[in-house]
Amino acid sequence: MPLPNFLRRKKTDHEAERRARLLKFGRIVDGTILDTGIDDAGAVRQIYYRYEVSGVEYESSQLLDEEQRHRESSYFPGAFVTIRYDPHQPGNSVVV
Repeated sequence: MPLPNFLRRKKTDHEAERRARLLKFGRIVDGTILDTGIDDAGAVRQIYYRYEVSGVEYESSQLLDEEQRHRESSYFPGAFVTIRYDPHQPGNSVVV
């Protein structure tokens, strides 16, 4: 007998939840694009960036979302970007 729908566990997109939480509650800091990753068609799909919090330097990467892909020319190496990070775990961040 199949389980009723209200008993089934819903699948969650943890990355989307993390991103939404950081965009809403994360602290803001300036960062710099270090490099980009391109796909087979030559479009920018991933960015590598650096930022500093309380004298500690962090480096991270992120896949661009659909909105950011429309602005891919903004993510050239050396470009300044806005970053939101978790103040309790500064290594947890996203480029806005």
